[in-house]
Amino acid sequence: MTPAAPPRKIVFLDVDGTYADRGVVPPGHAAAVRAARAAGHRVLLCTGRPRAMLPERILAAGFDGVVASAGGYVELDGEVLVDQRFPADLAARVVAVLDEVGAAYVLEAPEALYGRPGVDERLTTLLRGHLRRTDDDEAADAADGPAEDRPLDILAQLHMTDDLAAHTFGKVSYFDARLPWWEVAQQLGDDTGILPSSVAALGDKAGEIFLRGVHKAHGITAVTERLGLLREDVIAFGDGLNDVEMLAHAGTGVAIDGADPRVLEVADRVAAGPEHEGLVAAFAELGLTE
Repeated sequence: MTPAAPPRKIVFLDVDGTYADRGVVPPGHAAAVRAARAAGHRVLLCTGRPRAMLPERILAAGFDGVVASAGGYVELDGEVLVDQRFPADLAARVVAVLDEVGAAYVLEAPEALYGRPGVDERLTTLLRGHLRRTDDDEAADAADGPAEDRPLDILAQLHMTDDLAAHTFGKVSYFDARLPWWEVAQQLGDDTGILPSSVAALGDKAGEIFLRGVHKAHGITAVTERLGLLREDVIAFGDGLNDVEMLAHAGTGVAIDGADPRVLEVADRVAAGPEHEGLVAAFAELGLTE
């Protein structure tokens, strides 16, 4: 009798600190994704970044879709399944509060990022040193001067305007507020959730604001329901606080070594970080690349 084929899985990968190391994808990780898909498994990115902040170097391995904006935007096989944005009154309140606390912030939509004029300069200063340099950076240094004199790649889709009310968005990242994130949360009210920034070195004056009840597991559910898959078919990898719901929801949740204890607590397994190409061994151990 011919043995039954192993069940196909669907894999969801957080980007920063999991699939990529400070914005750079290790070659072994890209190869592991290609091998898993060649073996018949589906692989999607599942990130707090908006769709607009997923450059080609992150997507180059090839994916079946993305869960972006921490679950607020979902794309599968080129079809948009979810695009959830802040209602106008709540959006106006968020912008007013962030202006009041003096934050540098970007409003994140699938198509672009929006911010006040001058926010690019503030963010370049604040985020300098938190992304790895790439070959493209070295080439640009030769052509245009040192990287610190240029906008960060992460802000490549930034549009600056004083008329922020003209744009809708599904998530907000902010930095350098005058108040810690929990006090910002009190001013925003119960319709939003807030987490500390994934860039831990920026401290408690930086954070991410999202619609209450929207998280990565919310986006994963939209995908699995469309495909008729069960939770036990899901393997998820993540390292940040916005990955807690995702790892708890997955049939197999894999935390990255060194993650916050709250992330490790809900995980079934632990993998090495991207600086060690940890997904290579993890994919092999889970039978994804056979």
